[in-house]
Amino acid sequence: MQKVLITGGAGYIGSMLSTKLLDLGYHVTVIDLLKYDKGSLNHLYFYKNFELIREDVRKKDLIKKLIRKFDFIIPLAALVGAPLCQKFKNDAISTNFGTIKTLCKLATKKNKIIYLTTNSGYGIGEKNKFCDENSPLNPISLYGRTKCDGEDLVRLKVKNYVCFRLATVFGHSYRMRSDLLVNNFVYTALKKKKLTLFEPHFRRNFIHVRDVANAIIFTMKNFNKLKNNVYNLGLSSANISKIILAKKIKKHYKKLKIQIVKNRKDPDKRDYFVSNKKIEKKGFKANISLDEGISELIQVFKNDKNKVVNNY
Repeated sequence: MQKVLITGGAGYIGSMLSTKLLDLGYHVTVIDLLKYDKGSLNHLYFYKNFELIREDVRKKDLIKKLIRKFDFIIPLAALVGAPLCQKFKNDAISTNFGTIKTLCKLATKKNKIIYLTTNSGYGIGEKNKFCDENSPLNPISLYGRTKCDGEDLVRLKVKNYVCFRLATVFGHSYRMRSDLLVNNFVYTALKKKKLTLFEPHFRRNFIHVRDVANAIIFTMKNFNKLKNNVYNLGLSSANISKIILAKKIKKHYKKLKIQIVKNRKDPDKRDYFVSNKKIEKKGFKANISLDEGISELIQVFKNDKNKVVNNY
């Protein structure tokens, strides 16, 4: 039974990934403080092959003690998103970059590391061109910079790694977030029956959280074929602008009114289309559509009245 360590495993991606891995029979250890959601792993305590270590991942002695036990390490612990990182700059640097530095220093030849960064590192792309893995990285936030610096370090220092540059993730997970763009648009649409868009032509790529977990599992099963490389990870049919996304939601939720505000800047300057051909050629293709995700999210936000606690 292969052993997997997931830091930040109670988070939005981590809780979905942990669940899928346990179902497949992997031994999963999660390090997480359960800061934002105490219950996102409640459904996993039943499994004999699951362990939660409720600790701060920045404790170097803890990582040193644990690291040799694991075949795969997936470091997801991070302060996620530009607003949160801007608010807690020191924590962002010590968690997003400092923990990766420790991991790179302590990793052995046995450890296979799958590192997730954000394709927000592409910043502002060229108008009629897709960003591929050779496109220059130009992160426009502290969050983007800490993640890109982490990727550089993994590629430089680690013997066995795969790096994914993630599209904007959407869909329901056990630790829910409503600040991510698709999730936020659906949440706002249901709550206010209105979406107000600034710079509606800004483009983005998207991927469902289940597809992210599936891509990681595919990588674990095909590690030698993918290793020591970096891949964009997104849904190729979901390279779309904000206005097209809003219109897609309106098809599912007819009451929605879309208002475009001119002369106002979006604080999130990201604007790019992304090519996912490299990972697709290796055999993995994201396939959960935006329409499926929007339909899922409408049900979630309509029927679950619990407040979503975001991390910003």
